[in-house]
Amino acid sequence: MLNTKTKSILKKIQIFISVMGPGIITANVDNDAGGITTYSMAGAHFGYALLWSFIPIIFVLIVIQEMASRMAVVTGKGLADLIREEMGVKVTFYAMVVLILANIGNVMAEFAGIAASADLFGINRPVLIVLSALFVWWLVVKGNYKSVEKVFLVACIFYVSYIISGFITRPDWSEVARETVRPTLQLDKVYLVMLIGLIGTTIAPWMQFYQQASVVEKGIKLKDYAYHRLDVIIGAFIVNIVAFFIVVVCASTLFKHGVMVETAKDAALALKPLAGDYCYMLFAFGLFNASLFAASILPLSTAYSVCEGMGWELGVNKHFREAPQFYSLYTGIIILGAVFILIPNISLVKIMFFSQVANGLLLPFVLILMLRLVNNKRLMGEFVNSRVYNMVAWLTVVLMIALSLALLFFIWVPG
Repeated sequence: MLNTKTKSILKKIQIFISVMGPGIITANVDNDAGGITTYSMAGAHFGYALLWSFIPIIFVLIVIQEMASRMAVVTGKGLADLIREEMGVKVTFYAMVVLILANIGNVMAEFAGIAASADLFGINRPVLIVLSALFVWWLVVKGNYKSVEKVFLVACIFYVSYIISGFITRPDWSEVARETVRPTLQLDKVYLVMLIGLIGTTIAPWMQFYQQASVVEKGIKLKDYAYHRLDVIIGAFIVNIVAFFIVVVCASTLFKHGVMVETAKDAALALKPLAGDYCYMLFAFGLFNASLFAASILPLSTAYSVCEGMGWELGVNKHFREAPQFYSLYTGIIILGAVFILIPNISLVKIMFFSQVANGLLLPFVLILMLRLVNNKRLMGEFVNSRVYNMVAWLTVVLMIALSLALLFFIWVPG
């Protein structure tokens, strides 16, 4: 017979498992094709010098995503829904237009990651792109929220390939530890742009919309919110641990041998002669898993956000005839992303540039709206931000605005 204490612990674990998902899934999508490229370049170009940044990044991510989840649980509504009700249709419309354009660019980048994975594995590129597009479409259109969430959680597990790669390369762990706890700033344009990229890759506008919508659809109740908050915290740590190891892998091999890379595909190819076939395959598999995972989530996030903002029916648990706009938008974005990558010799530089600029312009705007909503006592009651929490949150907003402006400055000003 189990004693009372053991039963209590088992019950808490059961509750956590029942609410687990939105926090871990949303955070892990951050490690998509663009994120892996950013982390690979950071390690290859600067070694371990940027590892310290992951510590503040973890806490910034927790602050932002916790606010989104708290609003979802207290109000029972998604972020776009609340913006429309409290700020008006005009504000919502412009926010949705920018979000759609930015996310289409991001989805194209994910299918570019799938194309790169095809090249790394020696698979026909169009075949893998088409099969991947069909899979992510079938997964959501033919599934329900529980089945889709299970697949996404399994995809999160495969990020462990990057952690394994980190140990295979046998880095100098004493140096890794030293650089992690010792913040260093270099007054160099390339270094600062890379630092901004690492932070910007962690918090994107779609994340707040998707997490809040998924918490609502999962039906998490206020009485279980403490357990869901743990889901958010664990997600923030996992995504940054994986990113940390990607930097370590590239720093201990590529940086050490003076190998410069521009994409995640370059990093995987460069690892082969330096770290062996096993490390190369793990890195390549990680890229494919991340790209496929994000190619599922980003169109879903867009469909959630737009349908909320426009007041249309939405949700994976609904059939096509119940939510035609939701599924049509999801399908259309997948088709656009896949078709563009199938165009021979297409350059993704402008697409990726536009999506990043759009993300940078939209993010501070979304964060300010979130803070206005989460501090609205009529909506949140006793669950508004505390004074200390507001100080941390507004500092985060100011920092993200400053970084967005700095990124635009560095992009447009030569030299």
